[in-house]
Amino acid sequence: MSVRRLAEDTVQPEGFRFDRARSAEAKVWIKKYPKGRQQSAVIPLLMLAQDQEGWVTRASIEHIAEMLDMPLIRVMEVATFYTQFMLQPVGTRAHIQVCGTTPCMLRGAEDLMKICQRKINERQFHRNADGTLSWEEVECQGACVNAPMVMIGRDAYEDLTPERLEEIIDAFEAGKGDTITPGPQIDRVFAAPVTGLTSLLDDVKPASGKRAKASAKAGGKASKSAGTSGAATRTGARKVSSTAEIAKTASAVRPKSKPPAKTVEGGNSTMKLAATASGRAKPPAKSAKAATTKGATTDAGKTGVDDKNRPPVIDKPAQPDDLKLISGVGPKLEGTLHSLGIYTFAQVAKWKKAEREWVDGYLKFKGRIDRDDWVKQAKVLAKGGVDEYVRVFGKKPR
Repeated sequence: MSVRRLAEDTVQPEGFRFDRARSAEAKVWIKKYPKGRQQSAVIPLLMLAQDQEGWVTRASIEHIAEMLDMPLIRVMEVATFYTQFMLQPVGTRAHIQVCGTTPCMLRGAEDLMKICQRKINERQFHRNADGTLSWEEVECQGACVNAPMVMIGRDAYEDLTPERLEEIIDAFEAGKGDTITPGPQIDRVFAAPVTGLTSLLDDVKPASGKRAKASAKAGGKASKSAGTSGAATRTGARKVSSTAEIAKTASAVRPKSKPPAKTVEGGNSTMKLAATASGRAKPPAKSAKAATTKGATTDAGKTGVDDKNRPPVIDKPAQPDDLKLISGVGPKLEGTLHSLGIYTFAQVAKWKKAEREWVDGYLKFKGRIDRDDWVKQAKVLAKGGVDEYVRVFGKKPR
């Protein structure tokens, strides 16, 4: 492992203090550990300092050591050991981490590094002329099937070409990084095969109650017959269990053969649900059309757009709330909620059970709205925004 040292004194700031939101989050992290074990919060506190400053400064290390009543050298050891901590200034708008492990290298990571050298700086960890961008080569970042890829901040940008990375770099340099959607940069649903689905194409259903009982009865008779056979007794042959007989006759568990589906829409309900789980993936066109048809139904009940349980709608305000702050809501899902006339946290916070079930059914989420507790999140955000969210949940909204 290479030697990691703190940046030169010439670039070190004189002091450090957590801002209000991160100070509250730091206290939440410290409280997670039992009395006398607060030093266990050193890694999350260093991450908070890096989120705030862009890198881990000497002053932030000293401040965290004081907060945790921890020897300075111990905090220094942690900061210099883990390569996730940047020990010198990085780009103020983007620090690009290019994966150089084998799958990404085979898929063109070297070409991505050449783009970084040409557009940012020839050397790693050195910023461009304006100080807005920097880059480095890193080890595997866990998106091998979508190679090659880079990380910017906490977001992954996958299935890259040199041309696409140039566009992404230009967007971040112009301060418009938020216009780039993370994830695959090609027409792929998360990590699904680019050639279309090849598995999980059918819902496998067990044998019905009557058929299972009949199979079990037949298996029991076969077992008894085998057990009383003179030849079987002499040779010590095992009896055939009813389970084995059921396994032989249960044709219902054999999936019907179908040609591989080329899209998520061709898969089963589990795959369709997974495809929209983060709110980023496009909902299946047929399902969306069916959901908007008057009188359409789902597992959650009637979800027609004219249904009495549909939540009240409002005209689009001049400044809608950022519904993406609700965990589980992404850009695409926010657009769908807008199409339903839902623009503010206050609206979501007032949803009754029947209204939640209507929206859940419309989105085909199968109970996810209650599992993620959208209503509580919306109430907190409507009351005090991000600061209140951090105070209540102990973390920043996504």
